[in-house]
Amino acid sequence: MMWLETVRVAWRSIRANKMRSFLTMLGIIIGVMAVIGSSAVGVAAKNSVTKQVEGLGSNVITVMPGAVTSGGINRGFGSASTLKYEDVSAILQQDPDVAMAAPLVSHNSQVVFESNNTSTAIEGTTPDYMNIHNMAIAEGRFFQQPEVDHSANVAVLGSSAAQTLFAGTGVNPIGQTITIDQIPFTVIGVAAPQGSNGFQNLDDAIAIPITTEMNLLTGSDSVQSISVSAKSADVMTQAQNEIEATLRVQHQLAAGQPDDFTIMNQQTILNALSSITTVLTLLLGGISAISLLVGGIGIMNIMLVSVTERTREIGIRKAIGAKRRVIMNQFLLESLTLSLMGAAMGLIIGGGLAELIGNLMHVGNVLSLTAVVLAVIFAVAVGIIFGVYPARKASKLKPIDALRFE
Repeated sequence: MMWLETVRVAWRSIRANKMRSFLTMLGIIIGVMAVIGSSAVGVAAKNSVTKQVEGLGSNVITVMPGAVTSGGINRGFGSASTLKYEDVSAILQQDPDVAMAAPLVSHNSQVVFESNNTSTAIEGTTPDYMNIHNMAIAEGRFFQQPEVDHSANVAVLGSSAAQTLFAGTGVNPIGQTITIDQIPFTVIGVAAPQGSNGFQNLDDAIAIPITTEMNLLTGSDSVQSISVSAKSADVMTQAQNEIEATLRVQHQLAAGQPDDFTIMNQQTILNALSSITTVLTLLLGGISAISLLVGGIGIMNIMLVSVTERTREIGIRKAIGAKRRVIMNQFLLESLTLSLMGAAMGLIIGGGLAELIGNLMHVGNVLSLTAVVLAVIFAVAVGIIFGVYPARKASKLKPIDALRFE
């Protein structure tokens, strides 16, 4: 019964000052909402990256050139010109766990159709590229191997590139002639929207045969990357080892000599990107938690004001027999109630914010149960910690001094 009476008195005190109580809870509301919201942003970013990387295709292994060092500075993997078009043929012929392989050479060029023009990525590749990266064609078709063999001037437009080049013309892109670096190309296909792969907008690109890219546009005999699809997820490691062995022979690397290429699979890329998003989530969560501390300080200030305002009440209660423990519990319970109410409101708003973030980024549910539990625990701890001092101050008041207080 004593606890029920203490709860009743505490609740009556909170209701007596509704606006002040709400403003006191506001710091906790914002803090809990910020913690859940920042966690939702981190989860959404991680899910988005995972979705985009997995969208590159199943069982995909990416081979990049090695690094070049200039002036004592390592330019990072991909900066050297160590991969050749012939490496793709070697991988397909010699590695039994490889299903498909497609090289890629990319550069930016000015593309023109009538009065429209755009600067976009021109990607030279082979027909396997479409299957490896789950690329769908909305209109027309992708180029075939004979067109690669004969360096045909044909192009497949990304959806955004097609919209930009043919905006306002009213013509179907299929069969039209565009110019890339003032060289005419016939449009044979338009790709379905693919979105981003985390590194570039795949829709704002134009695919052409790699031989055409090398012979007419770049004049280079090296490739920037090779996308390889393993026969199944179970043989990813074997396929990766086979590719490494094949390329070492192709590049005539002696035993003990380091690889002049880098091999990455989807899991490697996901692990690297996930670690980045995790660090960012923790950073955002730490910053958001500061607002909970600010809310706790607000609770302590208001409770100290409440102790001063209710000095005579405390004196009367102690004079008629209320013990220190009862007075302390009452004020501590008021502080804890304010924190819990603020946490509840913060959870409702934060949950709505998390759902909104998930819908905007098209990644489904991003509400983290861990973030919810931590936010509530932190809010309760704030209510107790910052309520102890005002509660102790109230319980230590002497009845005679409290009754004299005006």
